[in-house]
Amino acid sequence: MTARILILFLLPWLSLQASAGGKLVHTPYEEPKVVFDFYFDDPRQIDSALYWVRSYMNPLMEAPYHMAPEFMEIVVVIHGTEIVTVAEANYPKYRQAVDRMRYYASLGVKFKVCGLAAADYGYRVEDFQDFIEVVPSAITELGHWQQKGYALIAPRVLEKRFSIEEIR
Repeated sequence: MTARILILFLLPWLSLQASAGGKLVHTPYEEPKVVFDFYFDDPRQIDSALYWVRSYMNPLMEAPYHMAPEFMEIVVVIHGTEIVTVAEANYPKYRQAVDRMRYYASLGVKFKVCGLAAADYGYRVEDFQDFIEVVPSAITELGHWQQKGYALIAPRVLEKRFSIEEIR
């Protein structure tokens, strides 16, 4: 009887020990349709936000998915202070971010700037990089893409205060 009670107490513990550790799963992703909402209070935050685009695309292009970028429908709507990064006159200051956006645009990502915000900054359509499309309103544009079934992703860009080593 005592042995039976001991087994009843140990069995759950043993089953937990046998299943310790994580498990890699491959979610059956479909060809994506997504709109990114870029609206930041510091133009430099576009650098971090572009990593969200990369983090969205790269896993889908790699094994086991092997999706071609031309089958990914990705739109980025720009309407915060980061609008200055895509003005041709500011290219020297934001070269790295612009070159990354140009690369993503070559893969089929569409970059759209809010016409209302452009007017607020005194920009005209011809002031922007050649891969930029100016739309009447960012808010209207975001609603449009969501109505077409695109998922909305609004990157949260936070200031990193600790290194991985400090918090691990």
